[in-house]
Amino acid sequence: MKITKLILFCFVLIAAMACQTAKTDSPSDAASSAKAMKAPVKAASTSEGFEKAYFASGCFWCVEAVYESVKGVQESISGYSGGHTKSPTYESSNTGRTGHAEAVEIIYDSAVVSFASLVDVYFGSQNITQVNGQGPDRGSQYRSIIFYQNDEQKQIIDEKVAALNKSLAPDKVAAEVMPFEKFWIGEEYHQDYEKLHPNHPYIKGVSVPRLKRFQAKFPELLKEGSH
Repeated sequence: MKITKLILFCFVLIAAMACQTAKTDSPSDAASSAKAMKAPVKAASTSEGFEKAYFASGCFWCVEAVYESVKGVQESISGYSGGHTKSPTYESSNTGRTGHAEAVEIIYDSAVVSFASLVDVYFGSQNITQVNGQGPDRGSQYRSIIFYQNDEQKQIIDEKVAALNKSLAPDKVAAEVMPFEKFWIGEEYHQDYEKLHPNHPYIKGVSVPRLKRFQAKFPELLKEGSH
């Protein structure tokens, strides 16, 4: 009987340890730890000399439309970043198991708009205290992440986050600050979605109101004739 109880106890102990290991080494946690240790990658400038920046802030349809309205932004591209899997898709990222968030690649003329201004646009166009999502979009794939490519960008981000946290206390900025590694361009049907599908219920009910709130805050940053 004692031997049986001992075997049973060992089995329970091993199971508990296995469960704890699985919890500790879950893909998302492991990816987060790895990213914290990695150096950022500098995205290559375009052939025209434009710079690139990367942001995640909920549905990429919304974020793409916001940045498209900013002076100096040449292009805003929807895609995925921040995760641990290769070649993510809309379907795989929506499982919440890839670590990726819906993100945008911003191609911009740094002579017209600075990285610091793009960061102001980022924080000024979202609910900065909402964790794991924006508005009705919930889940790690919709979490806010701001990516830096060098120490200068990280300092700009850190200073703005610190100032915001001071004004928000006891609340704080929910966005993760991550070194940029790679951006995966999203499916073609996601590109320019707000512009091409103005009558889509989500666009009318979520994207456009978010865009209008941002435009009302930053009229000085808007392109002439922005809708």
